Amino acid sequence: MPVDAGSLHYAFGPTVAVVVICLLSLLLRWVFGTGRARSRRAARPTPRSDGYGLVHTVVTVARQPEADALRTLLSDAGIRSTTAARPDHQVDVLVFREDADRARHLLPFGRT
Repeated sequence: MPVDAGSLHYAFGPTVAVVVICLLSLLLRWVFGTGRARSRRAARPTPRSDGYGLVHTVVTVARQPEADALRTLLSDAGIRSTTAARPDHQVDVLVFREDADRARHLLPFGRT
């Protein structure tokens, strides 16, 4: 039994509208997506010896006051430094690569 085309004309318009909206939403999601998957891959640090990027560990001490005293000593010598807390509750004193050798010779503990 053939279906009368005139009886389905009311469904044609909404069906086309839903398909167009679905296609547009997929297109917009692709164009304006957050890119979370890409940023997670890009945010992983590359394997390095100390994992801090431009600064390198010159010494590791037990507490923050010791690290602050060493930073003062380095600052008096004109060497920029910072500190970073480690998961084992010790503190790394960090300097830029070009100042690392001078800092190691200046500090009383030498190396890490």
